[in-house]
Amino acid sequence: MIARAAAALAMLAAAAGGALAQACPEPLASARRLVLVTADDMATSQASLQLFERARPDAPWRAVSAPEPALIGKTGMAWSHFFRALAQPGEPVKVEGDKRAPAGFYRIGRPFGLVPADRAGYTRITAGMTCVDDVRSPAYNTIVRAAAGAAPHGEKMWRVPEYQRGLFVDYPTDRHARAGSCIFIHVRLPGRTGTGGCVALPERRVVALQEFAAPGAVLAILPQAALPRLAACLPRPAAADALN
Repeated sequence: MIARAAAALAMLAAAAGGALAQACPEPLASARRLVLVTADDMATSQASLQLFERARPDAPWRAVSAPEPALIGKTGMAWSHFFRALAQPGEPVKVEGDKRAPAGFYRIGRPFGLVPADRAGYTRITAGMTCVDDVRSPAYNTIVRAAAGAAPHGEKMWRVPEYQRGLFVDYPTDRHARAGSCIFIHVRLPGRTGTGGCVALPERRVVALQEFAAPGAVLAILPQAALPRLAACLPRPAAADALN
């Protein structure tokens, strides 16, 4: 009888955990690895980055790195168009060209870089590769390869030294809403005070992040004020001091 009661309680706990995970926004709800980037407010380019993992989507998060400095948009961050429902009155929503990192949750994609590498799924950035930021183009927020003058307006990636090493971010596309484009994790160069909307780290940390994200990981970019709104979905603050 006691064993059956214990089993029933375990099933209820599992069901509650599953319901909790489903209430969290995707792709965070199903994530097992998390790159959490937070800033004191939405107007600063200075942020903190920390890595977490968990055994399954209904398990608690566990810190696997100490917090470290990161750089985000030159004008801070703004809620992505796709997560604008999380915004409080007065908090900005991202639009193309605002130089703000998009607050929200995104799957981290493949590694890339200007340098050759034998990493699985790696994309070598070569001449002609352009990330399209023209909202009039059907290729908006995609990377095209074209001869000089043939591609739509965008960032000529092979000319950007910060792209020595990086990771693509699976940022959604909505050109009609001018929702933002070309969001990456990339190298932070000395003297830089902000990015065009990406997340930047020292090169050695980008390399480590490529390794961490290889099995799949989610990037969360959030202001500190938003953390209580997602307390059931995110690592507890104490986790930062509980490395194993």
